[in-house]
Amino acid sequence: MAIQQLNEEQIRTWTRTQKDEWWFKNIYRGDMPQLTWSSGLSGFFLGGILSATALYIGAKTGITIGVGLTSVILAFALFKLMNRVGLWRDISILENNCAQSIASAAGYMIMPLIGIMPAYMLVTDRLIPWWQMMAWNCVMSVLGVLFAFPLKRRFINEDQMPFPEGRASGVVLDTLYQTGSDEGMVQARVLTITAALAAALQFLISDGWQRLLQFKLFSFDKWFGWTSPWQLRERLDDYYYVWATKAGAWIPKIMGIDIRTLGLRVGIDAAMVGVGGLMGIRMASSVLLGTFVNFALLAPWMIQRGDIAPRLTAAGKTVAVSRGEIVTQWSIWWSVTMMVVGSLVALCAKPEIFTGAWRAVFGRKKEAPAATGSDVLRDIELPLWVSFWGIPILSAVGVWLTHWFFGVPWLLASGAVPMTFLLTIICTNSMALTSWTSTSTMAKITQFTLGAIDRTNPATNLMCGGMTSEVALNGANLLSDIKPGYMLGAKPRQQAIGHCIGILAGALASTPLFFLLFLPTAADGTRSPASLLTDAFPFPKALEWKGVSDLVASGLKNLPSSALWAMGTATVLAIIIELLRITTRGRFPLSSVGIGLGVVLPPDACFMMFLGPFGFWFLGRRNPTQGTKGHTLWVECCEPICAGLISGAALVGIGNAIVNALTN
Repeated sequence: MAIQQLNEEQIRTWTRTQKDEWWFKNIYRGDMPQLTWSSGLSGFFLGGILSATALYIGAKTGITIGVGLTSVILAFALFKLMNRVGLWRDISILENNCAQSIASAAGYMIMPLIGIMPAYMLVTDRLIPWWQMMAWNCVMSVLGVLFAFPLKRRFINEDQMPFPEGRASGVVLDTLYQTGSDEGMVQARVLTITAALAAALQFLISDGWQRLLQFKLFSFDKWFGWTSPWQLRERLDDYYYVWATKAGAWIPKIMGIDIRTLGLRVGIDAAMVGVGGLMGIRMASSVLLGTFVNFALLAPWMIQRGDIAPRLTAAGKTVAVSRGEIVTQWSIWWSVTMMVVGSLVALCAKPEIFTGAWRAVFGRKKEAPAATGSDVLRDIELPLWVSFWGIPILSAVGVWLTHWFFGVPWLLASGAVPMTFLLTIICTNSMALTSWTSTSTMAKITQFTLGAIDRTNPATNLMCGGMTSEVALNGANLLSDIKPGYMLGAKPRQQAIGHCIGILAGALASTPLFFLLFLPTAADGTRSPASLLTDAFPFPKALEWKGVSDLVASGLKNLPSSALWAMGTATVLAIIIELLRITTRGRFPLSSVGIGLGVVLPPDACFMMFLGPFGFWFLGRRNPTQGTKGHTLWVECCEPICAGLISGAALVGIGNAIVNALTN
């Protein structure tokens, strides 16, 4: 059954009171369970698990994966199975929607952990205590919730904005519960099988799991005299290099540089295949182009010029040229330029984002419901007094924490609050129109503005920019999560409570995992930010934040001339690429953001990310007919397959890192 909605004329001519009364009469399901123990607990635990996988993928790629639709399918299948075997009752469509809202909120909590927090630690060489990290993230996230609800009545109730990603979740939920369990169970089976296969492959290439299995459980070292566990090599080209070293065979080089030094390897990573499948062929092709241009062409040239060279640390230790050194010494500058300029051009090309945000704040409303009792939604909406009092109180708490934890001056931290409010409106309007929040781009405005005032303290530009990013992200994404609830007749007040439950779930799951995975304890019992950046976890988003912070602090005077030329060229190319994409209405096959991302990602990961969408594109063309098994599997189940690849590989990969941390 199609979801009821107002037509364009009704949206344009009706007052908000009329729209609210129509929704209350035709859509609202006041007697249906929503925020229950079933939805709350399932959303809490699914959110914790999915936020862990999102943290793993974010540290590898800088990309945040949406967990909303994945949680919808998993919750649907889980309770269907438990109901069939008599363990638990099935959940309603609104309980499922509430569970996905909680899980989505948990997933958003990883953003500071893959961006602003590691960037701060890299710039200042100072660890952030776990409790400070958790407290700051939670305060900023709840502040985003309080910013969102005054906007909800305008963007969703009155203007009926589309929120494409949220609408997709609503349509999927309606389809699952209207057509019965068959379609949902097919997608759940595909996701489960794919996750199991990806987990098995990841298990075979995991050194920690194999050491635990072969040495601890079965004592193969004692029986057979093994000195190291057998495992499938994650980098397949290792097999060739082992043979070539023994046989004295050819080692491939570019401009005399060993391609291993450049990071040009061939690896196995099922999670990256899934991430690429969700990105799409255009973005994945751009990522592959960026990595080829940087590591196969520019990097060997700059090594020959001496602009990328071995360096000495403060302790007098020589650090050899590697993929990480190539990025941090030289490539990061044109990469960040490409991504920031491209994002700004794309944002400026959508004037409706800014005009809509202006109308949301200053536009004349057609009719505001009177406070005397004519508001039919007064008992189910989050009361506006909560935001009226909560925003100034939590803003003051956030400013105080930013000053206390990071040493940002009171005045500058306070100045970030009104900027954050205005930029949250813009990001929310962007999410409403395009499902793109532009939070990273908007945060750069705060970062550059306040950083220009205080150049001596990097925490000022980093943490004030982080404040904008985290508040805007939670505000915009909360409204995207509320959209399917509005379509299906849910109680907004309970969704707000669910979002706060998700914030807690994400903080409890991701913060300890961040320290365990990326900040292992050394032999002397200490942790160091120097352990953050590795080939396995290059933290691209953190490098972007750090690059802008370094630029704000020192300007361009310390950069080699080649880096300046590369930045200028990247600026021109980013503008050209985005203008071509705009004029061709999205048909131009490249993305400036994707090209920049390919520079900071390991080349083997970029190649695997390309294989995902290329495979789906090829198999989709081979199976174009709806209703066939091939079309159902490779087209309609594309997202469950990608989610399975990501979750299976990521969970086993997380487990492998934990085993290594606990057994070494």
